[in-house]
Amino acid sequence: MKSSFALLGAVALSLGACSGEPAGDDAQGTGGSAETGGAPAASGGAAAGGGPSAGGSSSGGGSPGSGGAQSSGGAASGGANPAGGGAAGGAQSTGGASSGGSESSGGSDNTGGSGEGGGLPLGNPPVKSAGCGKPATIMSGKRSIMSSGQDRSYIIDIPNNYDENEPHRLFYTSHWIGSTSEAVRDQDYYFLKPLAQADGVRAIFVAPQSDGATWQQKDHALFDDLLAFVKENLCIDTTRVFATGFSFGGMITYSLSTNHQQDIRAAVGIAPANYNIWLPQKTREPIAWMHTTGLQDGTCPWVNNEGAKQGAKFIAIEKAEDNGCKIPAEIPIHTGGNHVCYEFEDCDPGYPTRVCTFGGGHTNIDNEGGKNWIAEDSWDFFMRF
Repeated sequence: MKSSFALLGAVALSLGACSGEPAGDDAQGTGGSAETGGAPAASGGAAAGGGPSAGGSSSGGGSPGSGGAQSSGGAASGGANPAGGGAAGGAQSTGGASSGGSESSGGSDNTGGSGEGGGLPLGNPPVKSAGCGKPATIMSGKRSIMSSGQDRSYIIDIPNNYDENEPHRLFYTSHWIGSTSEAVRDQDYYFLKPLAQADGVRAIFVAPQSDGATWQQKDHALFDDLLAFVKENLCIDTTRVFATGFSFGGMITYSLSTNHQQDIRAAVGIAPANYNIWLPQKTREPIAWMHTTGLQDGTCPWVNNEGAKQGAKFIAIEKAEDNGCKIPAEIPIHTGGNHVCYEFEDCDPGYPTRVCTFGGGHTNIDNEGGKNWIAEDSWDFFMRF
C-alpha cells in the first residue's frame, strides 16, 4: 500500500557524494565529474534558507548541506555538517576483523558475508535472527561498535512497538559525502521511516557514520560488524536486509551490492556512481537493484565516461547482466514530464532490476503531486520482498 505521507520539512541536499578524489587507499577510477565540489540543486529549485517549499525542496536551517564549498576527498567545508560529522582522517584498514570492545560482533572476514539474502522467491516466509525471542538490550539512539580496530559510531532506530518475537526488516542507510548519521536520521532515513509507519511495517533503521568525509574499504567490515551485532541482539528477518543511500551513500550502497548479495536482499542507490569509490572484487552474483539519476546531475551523471563505462547507466547494465535480464539496445530514459522508471525484462526470479531517471539534478528529493517520488518508489521496491 502506498503511503499518503507528505514530505514536510524535506531538505535539498547541497553536498553530493562522488568525490573527485579517490576515497581511501584503493579507490577505483580517477578524474571525471563525480562530485568535485559546488552545491548541486534539488529538482524544482532549492531555497537557500527558511522553511522547505511544498513543491520542491530547500536547503538551510541546519539541514544537511546548507552551503559552502566541497573539498574533494576531504571533509566538507562550510557549515554543511549539522551534527559535527565523523572524525577526519583515521588509519585506513584493509582488514575486516573487529578487535573487540563495546558491542563487537566478533569481527568479520569481509569476504562478502554469509547471510540468507540470495536465491529466495518473492514473498518468502521470514527467517528469524538469533536475537529473536530475547529481551531487547539495545535502545534507539547513537551508539558505537568496534570495527577494524576503531571505535565507530552509528545511529539505530528501533520502533516503539518493537516485538522481540516478530522479525523486523532492517534498513542500512548511508549518508552522503562529508555528512553525518544525524543528517540521515533527520531525514527519517531517506523518508522511509514514515512510509513504514504508515503501512504498519516493522522496520529497524541503522545509519552508520563514516570515518572522515568519504566511505572507504573498511566500511565493508563496518557493515559486516553492524549486521552481525543487530542479528545477535535484535529480532530481524535475515532475508529482508536492505541498503540505500544518496550520492556517496549511494556509492557505498553500490559497492556493498557487488559482494554482499548473500546479506543484502535488495538495494536502492540514489544518485550513485561506479567510480571514485573503493570497489571489492565483484562476485557478479545477482541482487535486486534499483537506482535513481537526474539527467541534469553533473556530480554523479548518467554517463561520465562512455569508454571507461563510468556513470549510472553502466551500473544499470551491470546489475541487469548479473540478474540475467534482457538488456535493450538503449535504456529508456526521461525526455520530459514526470520521472521515468524502466524495469528490465526477463530478469531471474526474485531479482527485479529497475532504473529511474528524471529531469533534475543531484538530489534525493524530487516532488511530483506533492510527494517525493524517490522515497515512494524506493519504498515500493523494497516492499516487493
